[in-house]
Amino acid sequence: MTVSRRAVLGMVGAGAAVVGAGAAATVATRSPAVASDTYPFYGPHQSGILTPAQDRLHFAAFDVTTTDRAALVALLQRWTAAAEQMTRGVAVGAAAVPYDSPPEDTGEALDLPPAGLTITFGFGASLFDRRFGLQRQRPAALVDLPHFPGDDLDPNRSNGDLCVQACSNDPQVAVHAIRNLSRLAFGAASVRWSQLGYGRTSATSTAQLTPRNLFGFKDGTANVKAEDPTSNAAVWVQPQDGPDWMVDGSYLVARRIRMTIETWDRASLREQEAVIGRTKQHGAPLSGGGEFDAPDFDLPGRDGQPVIPFNSHVAMSHPDRNNGAVMLRRGYNFVDGNDPLGRLDAGLFFLAYQRDPRTSFIPVQAQLARGDALSEYIEHVGSALFAIPAGFAPGEYVGQRLLQA
Repeated sequence: MTVSRRAVLGMVGAGAAVVGAGAAATVATRSPAVASDTYPFYGPHQSGILTPAQDRLHFAAFDVTTTDRAALVALLQRWTAAAEQMTRGVAVGAAAVPYDSPPEDTGEALDLPPAGLTITFGFGASLFDRRFGLQRQRPAALVDLPHFPGDDLDPNRSNGDLCVQACSNDPQVAVHAIRNLSRLAFGAASVRWSQLGYGRTSATSTAQLTPRNLFGFKDGTANVKAEDPTSNAAVWVQPQDGPDWMVDGSYLVARRIRMTIETWDRASLREQEAVIGRTKQHGAPLSGGGEFDAPDFDLPGRDGQPVIPFNSHVAMSHPDRNNGAVMLRRGYNFVDGNDPLGRLDAGLFFLAYQRDPRTSFIPVQAQLARGDALSEYIEHVGSALFAIPAGFAPGEYVGQRLLQA
């Protein structure tokens, strides 16, 4: 039995309505004054990928601490059930528990609507070891990411057996999701690292305006959009790719990219625009036109050199310069206080979904690491790659096709 968050507090009016998990994205009225978007939890693909990017993120990677395959299955079953409840805006677990027992829901979101909450699960390469007999089920595309030039990776902020991405338009709802799942993992898995994010840095729908990153530039202008007919081939694993349990899934690259804010803020506008290859105010390519006009990398400037520098971020990352490689980006800004020198620990938590990282993220990042002018102002300090399995139907749990293979 489930109960709405407001019902737990005795606050739901007679007219309150809950949207079922199988419904299309819609609006659920929780009281005359409160409305909230909800997204379907079940379906052929996991939500939180092509879903219009929400404004807040809590991402966590977990180490599995049990060596019992049955315990791993039980954990994923608990997670699936709890995630389905939370994305509908109801409290986790039963409606009531003995007074002398801990509550089944941690409670900090009891009076909040789901605010577009999506919860997305993934599996890291380290899960496919001898502990659970999954060695032969590891996808060929779930590679160990190479060490790129300029990487200064913290192992405590990298990799993991499992990952959970919780996105919402309310920060407390996103935090609540990870907190509840972490509690449910006790005895089977523990948090390895986590990251809070705010202010999405990419648009995943044509209905969204292009957001700005902490350098003040529009970010993700050329991002894959849900409405783009090519998004299926760019994002989802196809039947010929294999293995079977990954078909209709995707691969997620997560990179914690620290920005040297103070150095960037002392650079001239001319330098900043040359580094990016776009105007700061409107996001248009330096070759002219509007934000969404194609850049002309051959257009010469007054000095005879291309008006868009060959080593600008736009030039180095553009699909035309990377054999057509594209990814669905849905990253977030982060500010995690200051370092011992008083500099902001801030930057971009880069998240990118793709059909195969071997033909998308890896070659693109290799090129950027070799010559991107932006590299002077950023540093990659955390890294992970996860296999994101396909969606599932009611009665199934995340990863069931893998663990029953």
